[in-house]
Amino acid sequence: MKALLLSGGSGTRLRPITHTSAKQLVPVANKPVLFYGLEAIAGAGITQVGIIVGDTAEEIREAVGDGSAFGLDVTYIPQAAPLGLAHAVLIAREFLGDDDFVMYLGDNFIVGGITDLVDAFRAERPEAQILLTKVPNPTAFGVAELDAAGQVIGLEEKPSHPKSELALVGVYLFTPAVHEAVRSIEPSWRGELEITHAIQWLIDAGRDVRSTTISGYWKDTGNVTDMLEVNRSVLETLERRIDGTVDDSEIIGRVRIEPGAKVTGSRIVGPVVVGANTVITDSYVGPFTSISGDCRIEDSEIEYSIVLRDSSVSGVRRVEASLIGRNVEVTPAPRKPAAHRFVLGDHSKVQISS
Repeated sequence: MKALLLSGGSGTRLRPITHTSAKQLVPVANKPVLFYGLEAIAGAGITQVGIIVGDTAEEIREAVGDGSAFGLDVTYIPQAAPLGLAHAVLIAREFLGDDDFVMYLGDNFIVGGITDLVDAFRAERPEAQILLTKVPNPTAFGVAELDAAGQVIGLEEKPSHPKSELALVGVYLFTPAVHEAVRSIEPSWRGELEITHAIQWLIDAGRDVRSTTISGYWKDTGNVTDMLEVNRSVLETLERRIDGTVDDSEIIGRVRIEPGAKVTGSRIVGPVVVGANTVITDSYVGPFTSISGDCRIEDSEIEYSIVLRDSSVSGVRRVEASLIGRNVEVTPAPRKPAAHRFVLGDHSKVQISS
């Protein structure tokens, strides 16, 4: 069995971070989201992985290499434009051959991995196996419709009027039967070859398509809110470890301070991870915060945030629920005379908090 890992999207919902960095490499607990997917694939006993890459191909290649660090053998498959998940299967035909495979979206996060799912698929080998989970906003996802017996009878991509609350999680398992399906469908109104259309083709052709509804934790890390929530979830499992230097500081709870980091005159309340060679001085770092390597936090407060490499926060009273990119400087704004300026219509009512 092989794996097809999709890492070619442009990450528009994470801009401006993704103007200069691949969305799959934004770190969760100081480890790129993509790496969690690679580890899940390796954990399921799969060794041959094809990675679909686009405009950020060089950055992905530099981070993942040949895959040996994960116990994998990686092949890179260029995609000229993000033309849909079924298009990714289409262009990966030579790599996939006639093997069964798991398709994993590189910006998805599933707690607990995919080993049980892969084992069940290997044993039963339906033509397709999809993962579903209940979501509050199904219009943002591919949505599945099940009959009374729980059989998949229909799929829609981001429907305006969803027929269920069951969204497709970004992990799919296929036999080679899917190759006929992706060759038989037409682009959607979005101009993409939708994997939901390919699976629907299999259903209409009477093929065996099964679903598993998961109740465990899953997130599509496509926006800042979800990135912070995944970061929180991973940090919940953090084990306390102090490998850096701590001086005249209070370290509370599950805090990991990596080698070379220095904490002076500060208070850190976990779960928090502090990257290698980061310096924290006279500051407060609150729960669910990940600070990458070579950062500097001075005379500031930060909580429930992600800070990427080589960035600094200095003299800032409070930062929270923030995603701060690489080589960023956050400092106080210059003080100006406070004033209110209005143009108010007749009979207006204004309340000002001074």
